[in-house]
Amino acid sequence: MTVSRTICLGFLAVITVGTLLLMLPMSTASGEWNDWIVALFTTTSAVCVTGHIVVDTATYFSPLGQFWIMTLIQVGGLGYMTSTTFLLLLLGRKFGLREKMAVQQALDRTKLQGGTQMVRSIIATTLLFEITGIFLLLCVFVPKHGWQHSLWYATFHSVSAWNNAGFSLFSNNLVDYQFSPLLNLVIPGLIIFGGIGYEVIFEAYLWLRHRFSRKPERMIFSLNFRVATSTTLILLTLGTLAVFLIESRNPQTLKDFSLGNRLTVAWFQSVTARTAGFNTIDIGQMTNAGLFMIIALMFVGGSPGGTAGGVKTTTIRVLSSCTQAILQGKEDVVLYERQVPLSLLLKSIGVVVGSFLTVVMATTLMSLADPEVEFIKILFEVVSAFGTVGLSTGITANLTAASKLVLVATMYMGRVGVLLLMAAMLGDPRPSTVHYLEESLLVG
Repeated sequence: MTVSRTICLGFLAVITVGTLLLMLPMSTASGEWNDWIVALFTTTSAVCVTGHIVVDTATYFSPLGQFWIMTLIQVGGLGYMTSTTFLLLLLGRKFGLREKMAVQQALDRTKLQGGTQMVRSIIATTLLFEITGIFLLLCVFVPKHGWQHSLWYATFHSVSAWNNAGFSLFSNNLVDYQFSPLLNLVIPGLIIFGGIGYEVIFEAYLWLRHRFSRKPERMIFSLNFRVATSTTLILLTLGTLAVFLIESRNPQTLKDFSLGNRLTVAWFQSVTARTAGFNTIDIGQMTNAGLFMIIALMFVGGSPGGTAGGVKTTTIRVLSSCTQAILQGKEDVVLYERQVPLSLLLKSIGVVVGSFLTVVMATTLMSLADPEVEFIKILFEVVSAFGTVGLSTGITANLTAASKLVLVATMYMGRVGVLLLMAAMLGDPRPSTVHYLEESLLVG
């Protein structure tokens, strides 16, 4: 039982328990036993913080069922090892080397020490942002729904946004609030901070504390912080402009809006496309160019170490810098005056290639199972599932059972990670002392 197998089986265990809970009659609004495919699909979507749905969460599930979904989102967003570690800390259990290694691998940390303190900090940060989001969202929901319902709506949507899940308790998601200034700041804010990575948040906190303490020495940001923040800003800017320019002539989405409202909606969809899954327009009415742009954003996703999915911003940045180095005739890949190690380049290539093959395989299987559905919509659905985004063109509920099971597997692989899943299946690699002769070949 390797660390990677522990993490992968842990997610499967949570999905199994969640499926059984959502199958109970008390979890459905009708009071009847739930269909096992609906329960499995919804649970996997919640644990993998995806947001894909085959039924209307607001009307199909009872308040208890919605509570189970929110709980699964929270556990899935924190990650199996983080949630388990926190539970063991509450029980007062001491950690051995195996548990520390599991936490290190789950959080993608370079150091073995400080894992338990990191878990405590993650839980505290999560609660701080989610509670703040609840109070701010109350100002949005109370005028229309009153205090009794608004507290539940604010809690559910704050948890869903922070964990980049995209589940909503409104049948049309957040379309009714597409022009709300506060909602268009709070929800994207929770999504961005939740998906940028805990290490980045902690480093920003240390920098602020350092500045306010007025210490003479200068604090230097890590390479991870610089790459994650700068790439996120670039993607947010380019994504907003792309959605705005492509959809401004589409009468089904942005054409009839004012300039300010177009920018507001384009901003919201640019943020949520990178793993959250909320929507304030009908995604199914977007142009093919707009859908393809969203597909690209979903494939990239957020940053490592957070609640986001996708191949991650740092991976794309490393590979783009590698391409730049080749075009400039350089042999070393440099980012912010730091040389990127070869092992990181190989890992980045493995992540992108593995993710690409997963998307190709899932798209092919779904095209065979549902040949009447447009290819662009199937590709959109698959990338959304793999990137744990949850955006949909509206075809999910009408897919065959085989396609739904393909999406379940795709969501699971997207959450645990292709490399981690392969390591769990093949076992940890064994070091080799054999070195082979180098030989060149033609590429490109």
